[in-house]
Amino acid sequence: MEVFNKKNSDAAGLNFQPIQENQSLSRIVGTVRGLHFQTAPHIQAKLVRVLRGSIYDVAVDIRLDSPTYGQWVGAELTSTGGEQLFIPGGFAHGFCTLEPDTEIAYLVDGHYSPECDGGILWNDPALGIDWPDFAGAVLSGKDEKAPKLADISPPFTYGA
Repeated sequence: MEVFNKKNSDAAGLNFQPIQENQSLSRIVGTVRGLHFQTAPHIQAKLVRVLRGSIYDVAVDIRLDSPTYGQWVGAELTSTGGEQLFIPGGFAHGFCTLEPDTEIAYLVDGHYSPECDGGILWNDPALGIDWPDFAGAVLSGKDEKAPKLADISPPFTYGA
């Protein structure tokens, strides 16, 4: 399977130049990671795919003055289907595992920077994300304490 092709990325207008690939393993169904983003000067775009298992993957527009500010898109990504989701800079990203021992890989176009790390509460009612039904979310301490979108200063501006 061809995972990334710069020529196709450029033709789609993405201007995506990955510099790193990361992997994440979540053992328990219902594990939620996110909603994460990185602010300037270390903004990251991501191309996400599943190596094993499946996820419900979500991107939320958090660019101030964007016509889609606060809106989200979600897609099921599976290891068998080979689907991918591109998360542009200026969007928060999160996912929920749908199978045990789910492993994802994502290409990023910027290095991780702890001082630029940000997050939004995964189940912020104002976002209304339609997460899959499961008994309960398994969250990291960091993700449990993430603020709601209304409680952060918008870190990105549409068109900037």
